[in-house]
Amino acid sequence: MNALIDEVLSKDIDTKEKYRVSDIKVKSLLAAGKLSESTNAALEFIRQLGLPTPQKKPASKFTIMREYIRVKKLLKDKSAEDIANLPELDDELFEMGQKMNEHLSSCVFQFEPNMLPLVIFQMVTISLKHGLNSSSSIAFAALGLMLCGPFGKPHEGHEMAKAAELILERPGMQSGAIYALFVTHVFCHHWTSPLHDAIAPLLKVYQEGLEIGDTDRACWCLMKRCYYLYFISRDLGSVQKELEATIHVLTQLKQDDTKLHIIILLMTVKKLRGLNVEAGDENSEFMLASTVVADNFALSAYVDVMKLEVFVFYQEWREAVDLIRNAGNIRLFLPSTATSVRYTYLEALTYLKAAQSSSGWKKRQMKKRAQKTIQLIRRWAKNGNVNVVHFLYILEAELAVLNGKDKKAKASFNAAIATSSRNGFLQDRALAHELASAYFKAQADEYWGDYHIECSRACYQEWGCSVKVEQLM
Repeated sequence: MNALIDEVLSKDIDTKEKYRVSDIKVKSLLAAGKLSESTNAALEFIRQLGLPTPQKKPASKFTIMREYIRVKKLLKDKSAEDIANLPELDDELFEMGQKMNEHLSSCVFQFEPNMLPLVIFQMVTISLKHGLNSSSSIAFAALGLMLCGPFGKPHEGHEMAKAAELILERPGMQSGAIYALFVTHVFCHHWTSPLHDAIAPLLKVYQEGLEIGDTDRACWCLMKRCYYLYFISRDLGSVQKELEATIHVLTQLKQDDTKLHIIILLMTVKKLRGLNVEAGDENSEFMLASTVVADNFALSAYVDVMKLEVFVFYQEWREAVDLIRNAGNIRLFLPSTATSVRYTYLEALTYLKAAQSSSGWKKRQMKKRAQKTIQLIRRWAKNGNVNVVHFLYILEAELAVLNGKDKKAKASFNAAIATSSRNGFLQDRALAHELASAYFKAQADEYWGDYHIECSRACYQEWGCSVKVEQLM
């Protein structure tokens, strides 16, 4: 098929016809998982249009900041309503460029995430200078992604997400609706709203996506909903049933890449429930290992995050440190996601536990890394992220243990337990009790040590984590 497409593109055809053929080529390569080739095809067509085209390589921090400042000047403090009321785009050349940039954003998110800001800034620039089209909702949703995560401005990011949703209310702007809503619900809203609030909207967008034929993006929403069910402490047995049903659906819909994300989570849940690996799962292990050498960095990052999840709950700190050392920059590969936020917490906790069991230079190194990572979470909490408050208390408790500050450690453990309970994060409450028990027993306080281990066991039992219940007997 690609040979036929290349033959057509080599002929002297008008730009609109070349766009239609290039559109098919880019989407088919993307669907086949050929991210690098899909990126090349999209860049080549944008270049032929004479529009600014980013180079296929990681953008430098200087370049990203320069382009960000330029976009900020164009925005001129526009509100979401101001953006949604911009005139409609009526230039076919820019229309085609926007659509191709839309495909390009999907490619580089998985393949070369440092290119993503430049693609987003270009889409936003065209929308602000030349008018809105159906790709503009995606552009402003993605700008919200960048502001919430990498730029640390969640309230500005939320305003851009709101602009994207308002654009979708205008006539003729709905073709990119599922993609835009996927971005706002997965990458933006969790920075300022409880993670629990995303469960119902993600299911709704999934159903709407199936109805209009946007199957790929619909299934992305279904996949993220499954991860959120795990993150918000839904009973592991019910999560496993949900995952197995989802795999069946994704198999029928031929969504193999998205299915791999679900398999990663399913294997994590099974390990936490103490279930034996079945023959079919052995093949899954092989598939997951193969992602490490593939060019899908996002999928490899999911593997690392969920492996770290298991290491932390099993308290296998040496293995956790080794994984973090080899994983690379997860926050770059999964920008602005709740998954990368959770990884950041697990990373900081791992460094603290490594520091507690070390001495000398290694202890100082681990502590320094932990403090740097904790500072990120502290900033997120200060900016209104309610989903990380209990993370911060757990980390501050363990930092106080490391520094020998007993009063601070006790107060922080109590706050961690109360906050994780109040905000509905049962597995983190279980871990907080477990860590508190270890602290009190190290202080020869058997009463509180036994109390917290009993509470931890009860929480793990309620969550359905059989392995931990047996481990704490």
